Amino acid sequence: MEKLVTFTSFLLLLKYYVISSSAMTQLNISTDQLALLSLKSQIISDPSHYLDQSWSPATYVCHWVGVTCDSRHQRVRFLNLSNMALTGVIPRELGNLTFLVSIDFGSNNFHGNLPQDTTRLHRLKVLDLSFNSFSGEVPSWFGFLHQLQVLNFGNNSFTGSIPSSFSNVSTLETLNLNFNSIEGQIPKLIGSPVNLKVLNLKGNKLVGFIPTSLSNASRLETLEISYNSLQGNIPEGFGNLHSMKVLSIQENQLTGSIPFTIFNISRIEVIALSNNSFSGYLPNGLCNGLPKLKRLYLSYNKLHGHMPTSLSNWIIPQEIGNLVNLMELWMESNQMTGSVPISIFNISLLQVLSLAGNNLNGFVPCKIGNLTKMQFLYLEQNRFTGGIPKEMSNLIELEELLLDFNNFSGLLTMEIFNISGLRVIDLSFNNLSGNLPSNLGSLLPNIEELYLLAGSIPTTIGNLRNLQRFNLSNNKLTGFIGDHICKLQHLGDIYLGQNQLSGSLPNCLRNITSLREIHLISNKLSSNIPPSLGNLQDLVVLDLSSNNMVGSLPPEIGNLKVTTL
Repeated sequence: MEKLVTFTSFLLLLKYYVISSSAMTQLNISTDQLALLSLKSQIISDPSHYLDQSWSPATYVCHWVGVTCDSRHQRVRFLNLSNMALTGVIPRELGNLTFLVSIDFGSNNFHGNLPQDTTRLHRLKVLDLSFNSFSGEVPSWFGFLHQLQVLNFGNNSFTGSIPSSFSNVSTLETLNLNFNSIEGQIPKLIGSPVNLKVLNLKGNKLVGFIPTSLSNASRLETLEISYNSLQGNIPEGFGNLHSMKVLSIQENQLTGSIPFTIFNISRIEVIALSNNSFSGYLPNGLCNGLPKLKRLYLSYNKLHGHMPTSLSNWIIPQEIGNLVNLMELWMESNQMTGSVPISIFNISLLQVLSLAGNNLNGFVPCKIGNLTKMQFLYLEQNRFTGGIPKEMSNLIELEELLLDFNNFSGLLTMEIFNISGLRVIDLSFNNLSGNLPSNLGSLLPNIEELYLLAGSIPTTIGNLRNLQRFNLSNNKLTGFIGDHICKLQHLGDIYLGQNQLSGSLPNCLRNITSLREIHLISNKLSSNIPPSLGNLQDLVVLDLSSNNMVGSLPPEIGNLKVTTL
């Protein structure tokens, strides 16, 4: 019964296509003009007046903004209305523009469904409707556009499933359906178009397995299917996709081991497999065949390093240093052990190194100073020991430095405060000692989040005007908080708990209207609770427990309407 319904629908569509095609001889530049004027009538907002001022019957249609005609036949061939902030719907008359080769309506506010009359555009090669608000199911009748090369429906509100009819369009090179609400499985024959180069299905609600037919898409360069709910394994045949440059399957529910053959694709530039449940170990020869790899994302899996002689010790492969063009290495939250291979510190182009949340140990070598292009360094939640090397001050482009929850010891390395571009620094939960530099405000003018161990809070802290999160919890801070903290007008969170701070709470805290959380638990603060705290209308958490506060609870505390703790 289902096959009969499908066949009947096919006959009706075919009949419609033949009738429409026979009418083409009646179409000319005048009917093209009427079709475009019909489109203009459906546009309810044109804030920059692109069409208001240009699309007029008094002007030759081939001179209209966004319209390009064929010089031989004098018919509209290209229609480009992208980035015009237009709002409206597409009328069925658009199907009369039968000489159209390219339509680009990207980055507007078009909405509604797509008219079936679009199937009459049998010359169409490019259809870009990305970054709009189109809705409804992805039309199956696009399978009748046999010249189509690029179909971009990304960032809309399409629903339903991916039509299997796409596999009939042998000319298709790019299929982009990313960030819609498409459900169901990826069609089994999705890899059938022999010219397919880009397949982007990221950010939908797809389930099921990755079709093995994709292993036969020999020209595929970009496969982006991240942020779905796909299951199963990566097909072994993916290693045969020798044209692949980008392989991104992040944020799914994939399991099993990563096929080693992937690491032999010589053209590949991006491998993104984070946030799945991959297990097993990395091959001993990892990265020997990846001369062009720039980004490697393996975070949040259950991966080990390669398997050495001892089964109890899984380490990061030494060959990772062969990735001479690597710019980003993400391996956080896996099950890596041992020390970091010294070869990593020879990758001079490295901008991001994230090894957080493993069981790595040993010293951070002085050679880390070689990574002069480093912008983000995440080594937190491991078991690193020793001091923080002063050579880290060579990382002059560093913006974020996270070394918390390790076993670093010794004096606080003052040289790191010479990295003036630092926005986030976290050295908490280590065994470091020493004081913050007194001129911290001038050293770190761009700091937004500060988590440090220090002897006292310097008075120049008020110079950190961009600071949004201030965390010095679980240290041995002494002295007063001081009014200088009130100069931090962008401050959202204060964490100073588990210290030995004394004195009173600054009354001027009421002026930091952006405050959301104040954590001062377990100190030696005394005096009354300032009534002015009641002015902090956005305060969610106020924790003054385990101090030496006296007096009564001020009634102004009742003004904290959004406070939950």
